[in-house]
Amino acid sequence: MSELDAVLARIDADLDPSLERLFDWLRIPSVSADPAHAGDCRRAAEWLARDISGLGFTAGLEETAGHPIVLGRAPAPGKPRVLFYGHYDVQPADPVELWETPAFEPRVATLADGRKAIVARGACDDKGQVMTFVEACRAFKAVTGSLPVDVTLLVEGEEEVGSRHMPGFVESRRDELEADVALVCDTSMWDPRTPAITVSLRGLVYEEVTVKAADRDLHSGLFGGAAQNPIRVLAAIIAALHDPQGRVTLPGFYDGVPEPPADVVEQWRGLGLTAETFLGPVGLSVPAGERDRMVIEQIQSRPTCDVNGIFGGYTGPGAKTVIAAQATAKLSFRLVGAQDPDRIRASFRAFVRDRLPADCEAEFGAFSSSPAVALPYTMPALKRAQQALTDEWGREALAIGSGGSIPIVGDFKRTLGLDTLLVGFGLDDDRIHSPNEKYDLTSFHKGTRSWARILAALAQA
Repeated sequence: MSELDAVLARIDADLDPSLERLFDWLRIPSVSADPAHAGDCRRAAEWLARDISGLGFTAGLEETAGHPIVLGRAPAPGKPRVLFYGHYDVQPADPVELWETPAFEPRVATLADGRKAIVARGACDDKGQVMTFVEACRAFKAVTGSLPVDVTLLVEGEEEVGSRHMPGFVESRRDELEADVALVCDTSMWDPRTPAITVSLRGLVYEEVTVKAADRDLHSGLFGGAAQNPIRVLAAIIAALHDPQGRVTLPGFYDGVPEPPADVVEQWRGLGLTAETFLGPVGLSVPAGERDRMVIEQIQSRPTCDVNGIFGGYTGPGAKTVIAAQATAKLSFRLVGAQDPDRIRASFRAFVRDRLPADCEAEFGAFSSSPAVALPYTMPALKRAQQALTDEWGREALAIGSGGSIPIVGDFKRTLGLDTLLVGFGLDDDRIHSPNEKYDLTSFHKGTRSWARILAALAQA
């Protein structure tokens, strides 16, 4: 039996005790958004620090102005260095009445299709995922007495409330967090049998624009036809943001947008993601993005512009015949590749101003802004991790993009110069942030085995 085989056998034999450890952590209601649970957040951090200390990590709590950060180090001089990131905070359980059993009393349930799953708040997001990595480390320590790579473990308690203090912490500890690659376990598989590595995250620009005209709401009988209507003006501007082919019309918007390699596109094409399978479950049928792109491209590798809210004038019950003095819209732009958030913001504002008629002015509010993050498809660590996942699951591990954003990955790149392997074992039906959150028992078990294989593969670099 090889060393890796012995580690995998240990993981199999230790499944029940590993579940008990996870359940102990899940019982702590570490809800970061609720000040009443500040003590529970600290207890959850202390629990993890204590657990990894038992594995030989030098571990402790790093204080912030919010909830503490768990920092653990298991040095292995001369070996490849990895920085593992996760979070111990969870979403509130509300509405509690929709839970089949209490949110912080974890259990293993049998689903309608026969699958077994861990049910509790935080089971998937992110305590269960973090523990797959910790349990892989535990197995290596039990079998070999050491870890195959140099590990720094960084687990925060404010991811669910925006990671307010993490960027500053990373900046202040940049020398201590130096590594060859970062690892994150907070993403999903393609389906219950197909593992995936997320190789790109879309960036984000969030804008608010208010178009103003008259100095008050006007009677539409007295002023209608003569007075400028900000709602009409704003609606026309928003309508002009896309052409009939679904492309965004902002000047320079597609600067820096890359094309995925041909073999990756072919792999995506073979996944069979169609409008029927993707949009059908939400009551839609026709993709609204760029017409010459597959659905999978529209949602993960192409940039977007979406209106998230629009309001102005009278919106109460009944009728009130007014011409509004102003109208407001909130918009988000999802970015890919080398698109520059500042240039996109500037282009949008110029686009609006160029279309304002006489008697109108625009005011803008800036919110989130972050660039896209992407791994090179030829990255050696990516190839090693893909092969490790393929070996464990018996199906080719996919390299996919994510339509969302994970800001810490950008911080790792900008501050530490690190690329991040996003390897997670969540599923679409895990109900994260919702009542009855779950994590498939197979995801937990084979996720732990997967991390053991990945660590062994990275050790060969």
